[in-house]
Amino acid sequence: MQPTRTLLDDGRWHFQYGPIDLVISADGNAAAIHDAVESSWLRFAEILPELVAELSLLRQPMQQTILQPMSVQGAVARRMLAACWPHRAQFITPMAAVAGAVADEMLTFYSRAPGVSRASINNGGDIALHLQQGQSYHVGLVTDIAQYAGMPNGSFMIDASMPVRGIATSGWRGRSFSLGIADSVTVLAKNAAAADAAATMIANAVNAEHVAIQRAPASSIKDDSDLGSLLVTTAVGVLPHALVAQALQQGVMLAQRLMNDGVITAAVLTLQAQSRAAGISQHCLPAPLKRAA
Repeated sequence: MQPTRTLLDDGRWHFQYGPIDLVISADGNAAAIHDAVESSWLRFAEILPELVAELSLLRQPMQQTILQPMSVQGAVARRMLAACWPHRAQFITPMAAVAGAVADEMLTFYSRAPGVSRASINNGGDIALHLQQGQSYHVGLVTDIAQYAGMPNGSFMIDASMPVRGIATSGWRGRSFSLGIADSVTVLAKNAAAADAAATMIANAVNAEHVAIQRAPASSIKDDSDLGSLLVTTAVGVLPHALVAQALQQGVMLAQRLMNDGVITAAVLTLQAQSRAAGISQHCLPAPLKRAA
C-alpha cells in the first residue's frame, strides 16, 4: 500500500493512503499553491505510518488511562489527544479526532504560505479551513449522512472574521460507529480535530431507548474497534416524535455546555426530520458538511 495523488478536473487534489482520503482545495498565488501541495504531499506519506506506530495508545479510553497530549510522539497523535482532552470525563479514545487531526496537520502547509489566500482539507467530510482576511467559504449541509445525493439541504457562510477553522460531522450512519442515534451532528470549532471529537460526543448524547433501536457490541462488527464491547447503534426505526425531540435536546444541552466552555462555536443536530441548532441560526438546517466551495 502506497500513497497516491490525483489532480481532479476542477483543480483540487485527491490524496489517498489506506483509510485516509483527502480532497484539497487552495486559492491564491499559483507558485505558493504548488509549493504547498508538494510539501504537504511529502508530509502525507509519513502520517499513516506514524499513527500505526502508536495505534495501541490511540485506541485507549482516556478516562481509564493517564494519556495526555505529550504521552505520544507523533504530531497528529498529539492533535488527537489535545482535541479529546476536554471530553476525558466521559468515554472517548483519541481515535475520535483522527480524521480532523489529519486535516489540521495537512492544512499547516497552506496556512503558513503567505500566497495562499484560502484552503480547505476535506478528510471524508471533516474539514480544516485556512482563510486570510476577507476570504470565506460557503458550506453546504444535508440532513442525513446516508441519504446524501449530491444536493445540500441548507448552507451557511464561514468567513475569516469567525473563530471557525474546522468542521466535522458524526452520526450513527457515518464512517465510524456511534453510541447515539443522531442522523447527523455537524460541529464548528477552532480546528477540525476539536470539531471531530465534539461531534462524536454530541452524536453519542443524542440517544434514547426504544424497541425500534438496534445495537450490537462494536467488537462484534469490527474486531479491532477502539470501542471494544460498547454497544453501538446498528439500526433506528421510526421513533415517536416526542422521543426524537427529547433525544435531540440531550445533544443540544451538551453542545451548549461545550460552547460555554469554549470548546466549540456551534452545532447543528438532526434526527428523523427534526433539527436543533446551537450557536447558529436554526434555518440553516442540519447536517454533515460534504464540501466547502
